Amino acid sequence: MALCGHLNVYPESIATRMYAERMGELPPYLFARIDELKAAQRARGVDVIDLGVGDPDLPTPPHIVDALCQAARDPKNHHYPSYAGMEEYRAAVAGWYKSRFGVSLDPRREVLALMGSKDGIAHIPEAFVNPSDYVLAPSPGYPVYRTSTLFADGRVYEMPLRRERDFMPDLSSIPADVVRTARLMFLNYPNNPTSAITLPGFFEEAVDFAADNDIIIVHDNAYSEIVYDGYQAPSFLATRGALEVSVEMHSLSKTYNMTGWRIGMACGNAEILAGLGRVKTNVDSGVFDAVQRAAIVALGGPQDCVRDACRTYQERRDVLVTGLRSFGYEITAPKATFYVWMAVDDCMTFTTRLLNEAGIVVTPGIGFGNGGNGYVRFALTRSSERILEAIDRMRGIAW
Repeated sequence: MALCGHLNVYPESIATRMYAERMGELPPYLFARIDELKAAQRARGVDVIDLGVGDPDLPTPPHIVDALCQAARDPKNHHYPSYAGMEEYRAAVAGWYKSRFGVSLDPRREVLALMGSKDGIAHIPEAFVNPSDYVLAPSPGYPVYRTSTLFADGRVYEMPLRRERDFMPDLSSIPADVVRTARLMFLNYPNNPTSAITLPGFFEEAVDFAADNDIIIVHDNAYSEIVYDGYQAPSFLATRGALEVSVEMHSLSKTYNMTGWRIGMACGNAEILAGLGRVKTNVDSGVFDAVQRAAIVALGGPQDCVRDACRTYQERRDVLVTGLRSFGYEITAPKATFYVWMAVDDCMTFTTRLLNEAGIVVTPGIGFGNGGNGYVRFALTRSSERILEAIDRMRGIAW
């Protein structure tokens, strides 16, 4: 089954004919469509090597699982949770931010529990974006930056992330009329999908830009702990003046291999968090207390499990980068995230051929916005042995 040209094909029914107009502006969620294509290949008996979606294959550390099991047996945790999150959980988040980033937070006002960082990213435009307001979003970027804006009836201005600028947006190039009506700006470093890290001085520039133009910055920091070669990723909130203009979305998903647990946090400016919290009280009922108690153990416990995971990902990175370079591709080995971003002639053709001729799944860059055209993303979420097998299969394709 070809990937190219089939991302928007769904049979029409009475439901699709009655969709709200905004649904016409939404592409199918990329990773859901990729799941369908993988399933089709597997149904044909293909041994698929999935280097597409960034879902860690490493298990959640046992001490965190044990904490969940213990908390789940306690009837006190079986009731509706607090909308904002347990006081103990928010205090654990504040403690982790202090020890990890040197950022001091008031856990009662400057920390909000999330069902993963996607939860906060998806809902914050509803609190601050009026119809036709602009949201500044990196391109390529996490697809939810765009879809959350469209659900709020806002307009997306794509900030191109180009290789010649080390995948950093050029804030000075944003048109003045866009800046005047912009309410939010999404940033994300370490970056998904490019794996870029922030350059010195950029966060300070972004804070000044936001303060000068009354724009709220939402920094997505979900990959801060997946780092290599001695690199340490900063928090945006550690930037001078950041607490006046920004919030940071974070998650335990990638750090502790807890993607299915749905636990994260929004931290930063109290008034911005109050707006997000007001939306969330109307659409969800908070995070299961037992999961929050397990998260407290994760944040406050030994961090050897995080370092061990990074060593595993670094080994896989080196295997993949070496293999891809052997084909002549110019690859920069990432210092963070578990992604490798590679330039190709045509991302859809490359992705389709890799799936159909070698049974390998990668993500086409165009799925992350126009700025991703001409790239593909590999995820380091399979063993080194499987990555080596993928490289061997690629040798059999006549490019």
